[in-house]
Amino acid sequence: MSKLGSREWEPKAGDSKSADPTDLRAAEELAKVYQQMSEQLGRVIYGQTNVLRQVLIAMFAQGHCMLEGVPGLAKTLMISTIAQLLSLDFKRIQFTPDLMPSDITGTEILDEEEGTGRRRMRFVKGPVFTNILLGDEINRTPPKTQAALLQAMQEYQVTCAGENFALEKPFLVLGTQNPIEQEGTYPLPEAQLDRFMFKVLVEYPSFEEELAIAEQTTSTGTPVLQPYLDKDDILTLQKVVRKVIVGRSVSTFAVKLVRATRPRSSEAPDFIKKYLSWGAGPRACQALLLGAKANALLDGRVHVSADDIRYVAFPVLRHRLVTSFAAESDGITQDGIIERLFTVIREAD
Repeated sequence: MSKLGSREWEPKAGDSKSADPTDLRAAEELAKVYQQMSEQLGRVIYGQTNVLRQVLIAMFAQGHCMLEGVPGLAKTLMISTIAQLLSLDFKRIQFTPDLMPSDITGTEILDEEEGTGRRRMRFVKGPVFTNILLGDEINRTPPKTQAALLQAMQEYQVTCAGENFALEKPFLVLGTQNPIEQEGTYPLPEAQLDRFMFKVLVEYPSFEEELAIAEQTTSTGTPVLQPYLDKDDILTLQKVVRKVIVGRSVSTFAVKLVRATRPRSSEAPDFIKKYLSWGAGPRACQALLLGAKANALLDGRVHVSADDIRYVAFPVLRHRLVTSFAAESDGITQDGIIERLFTVIREAD
């Protein structure tokens, strides 16, 4: 059941450079709902508040997420719980080497009508027809099957036998990867990686969090969670996100960050030319600005700051930077390169 009044959340057309009172109310309400959702999720998942925030940012910015973490960090439980809190349909696919594209998108079958005996082809929808799709160990299936998600992620539709089938919005793909075991895996093509707005790192819990996990999950009782948003609220919020104000200095800062990651560009610092083979493309600029807008909205603000850009820069850029052999030999990671970029690229005055 929705916690938001439909009138309060209806965005109005107007100048994108001025804050609409309706949008201000929407930002304040969303900040409250986000805090309530965090508390609810904390009854099931201990810690991982950063992961929750980044998944919600992607949801409200109409993006997709790649979650990377070792087994046993409750990635699947976390995503199914988020779907429950948002009143969204949730489906999970276990990616395996023998998975076929039709196992994801659906397939045509020969159907016979009762009475007439007339035969016709009928499309049976696959698990991609949902609101939140979890692709577990997405890199364990061949590129042909991985590519079955490309059209769905970009165009929100599936094509079969020349006919287009629209996906219900909101639609979010969450892929998981195990960073340890790489035997028998198929690295995702760069084109598909670029379609993931964020790459979110799921870290080990702290001592206190792990102690709570050990005690609570080995006792009786299952928390009953209360949904806080519904599909209409989320679709409305996705419109409100695009109306969040970004000053020219902040958008310039975001574009300079992305352009500085391209080693063949004259704008790239020397360490970028040494440690990167390829940098981020224009889609990273879009992801930075949309992610920063959604991050500001979760804080109850309708203006983006440079700190919002810095916060989303790590999940936006880390999977779009291709490191060189020099980086690997020197132990330089993508996150380390992004951190160093902040010392070189600063917000314009």
